[in-house]
Amino acid sequence: MQTNLSVEFKNTAAGQEADSILRSCVHCGFCNATCPTFQLLGNELDSPRGRIYLIKEMLEGAPVTQKTQLHLDRCLTCRACETTCPSGVQYGRLIDIGREIAEKKVGRSLWQALQRKLLRSVLTNEMLFNALLTLGRASKPLLPAILAKNIPDAQMARPWPTTKHKRSMLILDGCVQPGLAPNINAATAHVLNKLNISLIRAARAGCCGAVSYHLNAQEEGLNAMRRNIDAWWPHLEAGAEAIVMTASGCGTMVVEYGHLLSHDPLYAARAVRVSALTRDLSEILSAEHEKLDALPTTKAVRGKVAFHSPCTLQHGQKIVGVVENILSRSGFELTAVQDKHLCCGSAGTYSILQPKLSSELRSNKLAALQKGQPAQIATANIGCMSHLQNGADVPVRHWIELLDEALA
Repeated sequence: MQTNLSVEFKNTAAGQEADSILRSCVHCGFCNATCPTFQLLGNELDSPRGRIYLIKEMLEGAPVTQKTQLHLDRCLTCRACETTCPSGVQYGRLIDIGREIAEKKVGRSLWQALQRKLLRSVLTNEMLFNALLTLGRASKPLLPAILAKNIPDAQMARPWPTTKHKRSMLILDGCVQPGLAPNINAATAHVLNKLNISLIRAARAGCCGAVSYHLNAQEEGLNAMRRNIDAWWPHLEAGAEAIVMTASGCGTMVVEYGHLLSHDPLYAARAVRVSALTRDLSEILSAEHEKLDALPTTKAVRGKVAFHSPCTLQHGQKIVGVVENILSRSGFELTAVQDKHLCCGSAGTYSILQPKLSSELRSNKLAALQKGQPAQIATANIGCMSHLQNGADVPVRHWIELLDEALA
């Protein structure tokens, strides 16, 4: 695709990156076939190709309107288009650049700005989120059913193993996962303990930065990344082998730290190392498959499982079939899932900011997941898990919890 960037963007880092991405696009339209919003709305401007044209026009100096912003906002950033694209267009990076430009040009209404500020303030602050979650749970009996169903019941937090092994790995607790589902990481610690690997939580590590970064508070997101690097660095220097991700959404962001902080002379080199050492949990267990296969499993009847592969796992990190293989080898019967490449509609804060589209996508996804009549649904991301739980007829859990129970 030919471009002619305006003077405003031609010599900026974002403009040059966007220009390189735009030039790799041959506007073939293959991406439209796998775009969830295009399938629902049928509008070219709600497709990757249409949004690419909108961003190109912005960078070339065309007027930016609220309509432009609306079409960019409707994008899930699921990156299914990247998986489909024959030219390797880095659409996820381009949409972040486009949204930041649109926000600076158009701004937000008072309500939109406040809503986004609240999301960034609450979701990225574990103490504040947990306090509000506790209040919501206490008030649940008094709330209308439509609101009460969105508040998950509390879990009894399971103790972590205390054995110290020669091998160690770091784990990111994240921001909302400890409050919503504390036993995901506990289950991970127990499974890795059986493989003679200790799991370490770095005290000062927190939100991966994705929430702020994707809501156009990009410097705020970068600061979260810097904080995590500072928290992890002493442990990496002491010999921690990897940084384990149990939320694929966080994993997709952390593997991009090296690129996103490449402009920062104080953090660039460390960010590259952090990204290189970041692994999804499924990658860790796949690498340890011989030891994992040797562990005894329970013979309890588990029922069929439908696995939902989050977009951040299959499109963001390009990890396909690994979790399914681990579960199958551990004795679980997996059902076939149609259109498994399509997004469930969670997409970070999308379910809050675009509730109608998100709800439609969830209904479609649950219909596909439940068609095989599974006893439960497994997934690999806390956002997807929470989103699907609100509409599913069967339990929705993180896959590591199922594996942990099978190995008990």
